[in-house]
Amino acid sequence: MPVPSSGGEARDERDTSERRFERGVALRAGFYIFGTHLLAGFIWLLFYVGEHAHK
Repeated sequence: MPVPSSGGEARDERDTSERRFERGVALRAGFYIFGTHLLAGFIWLLFYVGEHAHK
């Protein structure tokens, strides 16, 4: 006769998937923040080079 599980296995699986989801969100946010700063830096560089161009 099988012994009913206490639900610990399901909870461990859910904790693992929640941690994976949180890590994915943090990674995506990091990429977006880095990408935004990279784009802003490139635009700033364009303005800087345009301002100092010999006309």
